[in-house]
Amino acid sequence: MVNFAYKGRDNNGNAVNGVVDAASEMAAAELLMRRGVIPTQLTPGKVTALATDWSLLLERAITLDELVIFSRQMHALTRAGIPLLRAIAGLEESTQSKPLKRALRMVNDDLGNGRPLSVSMQAHPKVFSSLFVAIIHVGENTGQLEQAFWQLANYFELELETRKRIKTAMRYPSFVLIAIGIAMVILNIMVIPVFASMFAKFGVELPLATRILLTTSALFINYWWLLLAILGAAVLGWRHWVTTVKGKLTWHRWQLRLPIVGSIIERSLLARFARSFSIMLKAGVPLTSALSLVAEAVNNAYMAGQIRNMRGGIERGESLLRTAGESGLFSALVMQMIAVGEETGQVDDLLREVAEYYEREVDYDLKSLTARIEPILIGIVAIMVLILALGIFTPMWDMMSVVRGR
Repeated sequence: MVNFAYKGRDNNGNAVNGVVDAASEMAAAELLMRRGVIPTQLTPGKVTALATDWSLLLERAITLDELVIFSRQMHALTRAGIPLLRAIAGLEESTQSKPLKRALRMVNDDLGNGRPLSVSMQAHPKVFSSLFVAIIHVGENTGQLEQAFWQLANYFELELETRKRIKTAMRYPSFVLIAIGIAMVILNIMVIPVFASMFAKFGVELPLATRILLTTSALFINYWWLLLAILGAAVLGWRHWVTTVKGKLTWHRWQLRLPIVGSIIERSLLARFARSFSIMLKAGVPLTSALSLVAEAVNNAYMAGQIRNMRGGIERGESLLRTAGESGLFSALVMQMIAVGEETGQVDDLLREVAEYYEREVDYDLKSLTARIEPILIGIVAIMVLILALGIFTPMWDMMSVVRGR
């Protein structure tokens, strides 16, 4: 939370000033207007203790499972007419999630002090995302808070199912690659040295493949610490690079161009974009604000940049269809659906159809992903076996020739 020094006018036109705590300038202005004060000047001051609490800075993000349960519970409680203070206090006691429990306790305190629910949630970005807060904000203003929680619960459930399908599809190739890596380490440390000592006794001339294998084995045995250091430095360097603006943009663009899985990632992100955009429009969020929030929700820097360009085009007076076409993100079929949505005034419903279309395609591709990756894995194993055969058995044949000659 931040202190904002404000100047403004009350309902009687009298000049007023003071200090208000809020998560952002917009949240401060909204809080003042709810108190009957029209702000004319807002000056951010120092950050309050809430934002400098080290325990909050180290707080982990909430999981999708916990968000689904919380949204479902809040939908049921608000639909039953239970006051927000009592509902949130009850959920604070029942939840097992520490970050959610802490956030709900602070949200309940803010509600008791007269702050709106969306403003209170905005102070906990690791628990409640910008999209979550925006939907709740619209639900508060329209008197449909229970509908907002229902939309969020459905959205997070679909997102959770998509992630589970992706993890299930990637489990088999991940296990195979890990097994290959372990086999390589065991061969270099335990198997190849035995053959190396045997080759040294016979003194035969070794082929290139064998010399490469022996050199690799010697590196593993004598310089394992250096290899671990290089691997650790590479991992740390990679993690630092992908956190930079340029690195993240480049890596996210590469993700969409990866063979086999790139198209699946792209369509999964487009499904997330269409689903979240549909929910935002259905809830009544303005088009430009919805695009900004959805750009954060897709979790891909390259695609987020394209979506922000769409917002720029709409702000210049262009249509959603034109800006979507210029982005180059959508297929011809999706463009037709967006065009029909604009003509009929049902963009939110058509975007939901777009999301379902992409989700069906992603589901089909994930089911066939193992069959598509399996030949590649078999090829990798075959290359490994070929290298070992050339490196181990070729000199053994030479040794047999030497023995027979004697």
